Amino acid sequence: MQKVYSCIIVDDEEVDRLTVMHYAKQYPFLNIIGSFDSAVAALQFAKATAPDVLFLDIDMPGLNGLELRKELSAIPACIFITSYPDYAVESFELEALDFIVKPLKAERFAKTMTRLQTYLDIRHKASLLDYSLGGDTLFIKDGHEQIKLQLHDIIYLEALRDYTSIVTPARKYSVLSTLGNLLEQKAFQMFIRIHRSYAVQKHFINKITAKEVFVNDIILPVGRSYKEGLNGIIN
Repeated sequence: MQKVYSCIIVDDEEVDRLTVMHYAKQYPFLNIIGSFDSAVAALQFAKATAPDVLFLDIDMPGLNGLELRKELSAIPACIFITSYPDYAVESFELEALDFIVKPLKAERFAKTMTRLQTYLDIRHKASLLDYSLGGDTLFIKDGHEQIKLQLHDIIYLEALRDYTSIVTPARKYSVLSTLGNLLEQKAFQMFIRIHRSYAVQKHFINKITAKEVFVNDIILPVGRSYKEGLNGIIN
């Protein structure tokens, strides 16, 4: 059975609000539980109901969309829909899942919905997972199933907000832990962080360039603040 996630829509323009509602209703994994013409009105409702998704306009009287997101930072997914592209950087600093510039189009909304459903489904699955370490072995508990991984088989780790994807040659797993927390553990000392979102196991590195790291035919980006650590590997 498909997991259904709750959402609210906040926009002071009625036409824009109704447009988002029209598109959102076409996706069965979304349940619209509220629609508001002001952030102030939405704030109390959202704190009481804790929806999974926020569709927010930014430029609104009183409390704007960015300020509302700060107040509701615990809500997993936020999608800003605005007429002002200049807000993009600030919105992603607030961990927005996406930023759409009006006028809203069905094709653009569909791309966002694909990304949203993938994110929410993985996050939901990760919340059901647990893991434990034993020597050079990682045990991942998935429901009643216990999966055993050898740490030296893990190619890289990918941060996805409050959980981490563990990538092996066979498949990808998810655990409910931040990348930073994993890397603090002694078992992961052979991993090196190359980007805010990635850490790779050193023995899998094939090639390093100014902007990329090649691991097992996979190309991963290098963050500017992590270049110095990689230079140490080269040298």
